[in-house]
Amino acid sequence: MDNLKYKRLLLKLSGEALIGDRDYGISQSMVIYAAEEIKAAYNTGVQMAVVIGGGNIFRGVEASVQGIDRATADYMGMLATVINALALQNALEKIDIPTRVQSAIEMRELAEPYIRRKAMRHLEKNRVVIFAAGTGNPYFTTDTAAALRAMEIDADVIFKATKVDGVYTQDPVKHPDAKKIDHISHLDVLKQGISVMDSTAITLCMDNNLPIVVFNLKTKGAIKRALLGEKVGSLVGG
Repeated sequence: MDNLKYKRLLLKLSGEALIGDRDYGISQSMVIYAAEEIKAAYNTGVQMAVVIGGGNIFRGVEASVQGIDRATADYMGMLATVINALALQNALEKIDIPTRVQSAIEMRELAEPYIRRKAMRHLEKNRVVIFAAGTGNPYFTTDTAAALRAMEIDADVIFKATKVDGVYTQDPVKHPDAKKIDHISHLDVLKQGISVMDSTAITLCMDNNLPIVVFNLKTKGAIKRALLGEKVGSLVGG
């Protein structure tokens, strides 16, 4: 479509987005829903990459508090993201969306190793690329991985799918009086300590003038509508 606001985007999906009504693990119905939302956006002609978290299976930070060495715990979390990436790839390919998984930790039997030029080529061939295993380094979140990969593939924007419909002054789940912010700068997010992405990711985006659209994944059609220039969720930067 000629009226696309963004030509290439990186979608950041949290692992929790795949839990659905479960307490843990992967809800197949949520994976299918996420795949359908991606397909609706894909059909506009946008080039799309995805970074997925692993918090529905394993959280490195929480495990380190319980006594597991932090670096080891983070590597375990990276493996959880690979499981989620394979689940999403399977769902996308079942609805005829060509998809490739690239992992920052080499595991050739499951996924391609992350190679920037190869990822770019996949995007140019209209394949959805799912980046797994974070940055491949401990102490970095999948939010930071999303910001880094977005820079590397020359994405126009990051779409951050969350449980709420935008950026709020406080957690709206815990604070009913929290106010929604429609537009905020990267710097103000950092100054006010607003929980959008971690500070490393926000700083990377700020330094490279990369906008972030924050929206609720469960709002049907949100990704496609934002691509077409409709106001969806909240905008950071831009």
